[in-house]
Amino acid sequence: MTPTLAALVDRPELGLVVRAGAEHLNRPVQWVHTSELADPTAFLEGGELLLTTGLWVRSGAAAYIGRLHEAGVAGLGFGTGLTHASVPAAVIKAAAAVGLPVIEVPRPVPFIAISKAVAKAVAAAEYAAVTRAYQAQRALTSAAVRPNGVTGVTRQLSRRLDAWAVLLDPRGQVLAGDSAVLDKLRAELPRFHAGPASLTYELDGDEITVQTLGAGERIRGFLAVGRATRLTPADQQVLTTAASLLTVSFERPHAVEAATRRLRGGLLRLLLAGETELVAEIAADLWGELPAAPVRVLLAAGPARARQAAVDRAEDSDAFHAPYRDSLLLIVADEVALPGLNVGVSDPAEYGGLDRALRQAERALAAAVRADVPVVRFAELADDGVLTLVDPQVAGVFADRLLAPLVEHDATGRGELIASLRAWLAHNGQWDPAAAALGVHRHTLRHRLAKVGQLLGRDLDSADTRAELWLALRLRA
Repeated sequence: MTPTLAALVDRPELGLVVRAGAEHLNRPVQWVHTSELADPTAFLEGGELLLTTGLWVRSGAAAYIGRLHEAGVAGLGFGTGLTHASVPAAVIKAAAAVGLPVIEVPRPVPFIAISKAVAKAVAAAEYAAVTRAYQAQRALTSAAVRPNGVTGVTRQLSRRLDAWAVLLDPRGQVLAGDSAVLDKLRAELPRFHAGPASLTYELDGDEITVQTLGAGERIRGFLAVGRATRLTPADQQVLTTAASLLTVSFERPHAVEAATRRLRGGLLRLLLAGETELVAEIAADLWGELPAAPVRVLLAAGPARARQAAVDRAEDSDAFHAPYRDSLLLIVADEVALPGLNVGVSDPAEYGGLDRALRQAERALAAAVRADVPVVRFAELADDGVLTLVDPQVAGVFADRLLAPLVEHDATGRGELIASLRAWLAHNGQWDPAAAALGVHRHTLRHRLAKVGQLLGRDLDSADTRAELWLALRLRA
């Protein structure tokens, strides 16, 4: 603790006598300065004990004392037995009026003795503060490595700073500490969400300091402390240590999670390269056995929260999971439900054919996303034919452009070219069956198909033309 005027007065070897301002002797003394100038304030910072023999008294005691009071000095040490036999009454009166302590320094006591006493006391106070900060940092570190370390760190911080302390999550919910002070903090928390910061403010008699926790720009929580007095520099160091330890506690799981994702991604690449035995050995040590073959590959796309739920389900089962591009990949023995996601499912495969199964799952997932359906299985995709592999928007543009002349013609009411073309192609270009299906004479059908060829500028005898027209009609349907 910084030495006070009272501590100096209580030292019998100094023989100091209080002549004014006895009620203010609790003021801390930051340093000792000696001056005989009529206005020494240009050389003062505040908090000093100013020593003088009073050569300036003739210039006016009241003005001199007023200047010292405005400069924030802790007190005036007046040396007697040299310029003045005793402290002048004018000095005592002026000091008493403004509450400035005046201490008489007898002639036998050299000013240097007072300077040494204060210097030693300041050094001792600084050493004590450093020692307390070191002990506090050790206690905080010890608490951080124990189970439920965030609670232990918060409690130790409160004890070491003699203050209340509370730890909050990013939403402002109490994780540890005194929840009774939450109302003092909620109004200020929105100011921190723009990024890491520190803030000190006064409220209800407490000086409150809040620090954001987290590495980089992402906020993991808030640490707040409050007490009636301002934190010292040593206290600030203790608070910084606590904030750093809590940040490490918050960031460690995220770092482990990121490393695990990278490891799983690497193992997946090894599986696709045929290193099944190596991956099986590593996976068994870390998570458990790989699913028994034959297996299916599932690729899932969708919201991050749904993907995380799928990961949680996979970790509670025998499935192997890994990130794959923007999707979640699962290798399973039996197909599993993944709510909230679009999922593509491969055919059963041995591990040696895993790369082929992955390609199947990719195609199935693309179809699931296009159709916005929960699950598409590759086997079903293949059964549905080539149309399921075509992007609906691109296919729609193709069909509309190719058939536009026929649609415009039919819209005039002058014929049924679209229906006639569909029936003719469905009957493999056979006129009589197609005409019968339409309920028209075959010559009428021939006339209509000639019109189709004319409007489209295509040769209907060409196999390529017939294939394109059939595809366009199926897509339009």
